[in-house]
Amino acid sequence: MSAESLLGYLPEFALAAALAWGSGLRLYAVLFAIGLAGWSGWLALPQHLAVLAHPAVLGASGFMAVVEFAADKVPWLDSLWDAVHTFIRIPAGAALAAGVFGASEVSMTVAAAILGGSIAAGTHLAKAGGRAAINTSPEPFSNWFASFGEDTLVPAGLWLAVAHPLGFLVALVLFGLTAIVMLGAIVSGLRLVLRTLRGRMSSVQR
Repeated sequence: MSAESLLGYLPEFALAAALAWGSGLRLYAVLFAIGLAGWSGWLALPQHLAVLAHPAVLGASGFMAVVEFAADKVPWLDSLWDAVHTFIRIPAGAALAAGVFGASEVSMTVAAAILGGSIAAGTHLAKAGGRAAINTSPEPFSNWFASFGEDTLVPAGLWLAVAHPLGFLVALVLFGLTAIVMLGAIVSGLRLVLRTLRGRMSSVQR
């Protein structure tokens, strides 16, 4: 495939990357926002994502977005939520990214799924580790600040991907570089989550 052909897919690349990235932070908010955009006619959804605009799906994703919004504001409950959603956000990010190219070449769909899953995994792990590290602080305000920051960041990122695809991809690269710089704190946070979960499971078994 030529470079010109790849550039022609730039809007789709940006949308797929945004859906995967957003899934790692706020999966249900992404599902609801994209579905609402399709239902209202603001965004023409790809064929394989059109189901997100169905009223029943909107109701379910909207409800779960509210639940996630609340759970993410409670220290340690947010880390437990993140731990459980390790098995949900990553495959969902891969599926959403693949759905953008569902009507295109099979090779593009498979590539989008692989990259989408990788982006969702990286974003999710960065979020989970970062939030766990923040939870070691005795005051709740840093946790709330981070949570509300994510609430704002996700819709802003989705808008940027649609309105300015190249701008979003540049921002995504910067996000990844920032996560690499903070890798030590993220890994420490993930270890803390695992130790906490093991301790609580042991106490329950007793």
